[in-house]
Amino acid sequence: MVIEMPAISLSALPGRRHKIIEFAKESEERGFSGIYMPSLGDNMGLATAISLSTKHIIFGTSICPIYFRSTLDLAQAAAFIHEISGGRFRFGIGVAHAPSHIRYGVTAGKPLLDIRNFVETAHNAKGIGALPPITLATLRKKMISLAGEIAEGMVFANGSCSHMSESLDVLPPEKRNDQNFFIGNMIPTCVYEDESVAAEVNRKTLVPYTLLENYRNYWKEAGYEEEMAYVEKAINEGGDPEAIGACLSDKWLSDNTLFGRPSKVLAGLEAWYESGITTPILVPSSAQGNQLKAIQEVFDLCARLK
Repeated sequence: MVIEMPAISLSALPGRRHKIIEFAKESEERGFSGIYMPSLGDNMGLATAISLSTKHIIFGTSICPIYFRSTLDLAQAAAFIHEISGGRFRFGIGVAHAPSHIRYGVTAGKPLLDIRNFVETAHNAKGIGALPPITLATLRKKMISLAGEIAEGMVFANGSCSHMSESLDVLPPEKRNDQNFFIGNMIPTCVYEDESVAAEVNRKTLVPYTLLENYRNYWKEAGYEEEMAYVEKAINEGGDPEAIGACLSDKWLSDNTLFGRPSKVLAGLEAWYESGITTPILVPSSAQGNQLKAIQEVFDLCARLK
């Protein structure tokens, strides 16, 4: 089987913004299927820069939190990027998580209702131009069902490969089989010959997500009740990150992330396509350096696909 090029996740952190835009250009040249930007940093600003710096690559937010700016403001920004990019932008939205709500001083409401109202209000906005396709951040089945009803796509973050078929069964057949309906997953990826070292990098990446009840409930549904029970015990005993990390089995880690030597990572990437994810999004981390080193390692990995 020929493995298709995945998408890549880029975020523009302070001091690296020019370099990330250069990496976006290189991602296009290397044939990545897309560029998707998490909420870390100003991803709408980065999307604007990418729209002006690239020519044909698809790109999008994954995701833009709906509570941090007004609906009209975000809709106008999305329509602007959609227009100047020639229709290459996917507007990924979500409710984000409690730690970011605290950081921004906002109060979250009811996720399903708030997302529904946001999409309806954005579509009814006057005088802003055409909206891009809207993608919902999804994890559990009610939000997946909502994406199938009101959106043009859905994107997981740290989804479980073994559970993906069951998750996607929630979608109406006409959406699941629609090539224009986006189904993505943000996958933590660490390419390194020493598999145990790479595993620890990804384990540290996912420990903060295990502190979130919604994620723990998702992983319980995915068959990891024992791991999550140990995690909850560790949280109740003080929440030491190393203690929590020790609760996360290699089986769990392999089901939610990609790590190790290039051949192993590429085999895992193939499994994600087979699970029903049409756009795997590699989120680079490095065992040898910073974000810039990690991106270069993913570039080198995907050069093997040509």
